[in-house]
Amino acid sequence: MSAPARHRRLAALPGVVALSLVLAAPAAAQEPLDLQTETPDEGFQLAVELARKSVTTVQPDPEVVNELRSAYARDPGLLIESTSVVAEFFATVAAANDYWREE
Repeated sequence: MSAPARHRRLAALPGVVALSLVLAAPAAAQEPLDLQTETPDEGFQLAVELARKSVTTVQPDPEVVNELRSAYARDPGLLIESTSVVAEFFATVAAANDYWREE
């Protein structure tokens, strides 16, 4: 897939994913965000990490995060919604890796 086609695919992803990527971007003192992974499994782990980082970026107070966790931990609907966030991140990572196709 050409670079312009890849950018069109990334641009077509929902705006919430783009916003989350911005929010999850590491601080200047950390390594730059790199979506490149060797395997789909590594890509999925990266998607989970990005989802977690976006939560702590939006709500940096660990006490509040822990309080909120008890509210959604037993709510199947909210847990299912959280998996969709990981799926959106995984779609972004997969697209950035050309879906792990060999050239």
